Amino acid sequence: MHDFNFFGGGWMMFVWWFLIIALVVFAIRAVMNSGQSSHSQRKETPMEILKRRYAEGEIDEEEFKRRKQELQK
Repeated sequence: MHDFNFFGGGWMMFVWWFLIIALVVFAIRAVMNSGQSSHSQRKETPMEILKRRYAEGEIDEEEFKRRKQELQK
């Protein structure tokens, strides 16, 4: 007689469900951590931000000099 011993019987069903759930949790954490790794990079200093904004043309030379003096106080 066949009593539906799917991969080891009734108690193994719980083991398989645990493995499936653990795999899903692991996958979700991996995706979430991959998004956070880009945020964990070194943050720019205020002076670096100012220099980047000047280089990109967001602010003019006069504004750059004024803000640079403020940062150096």
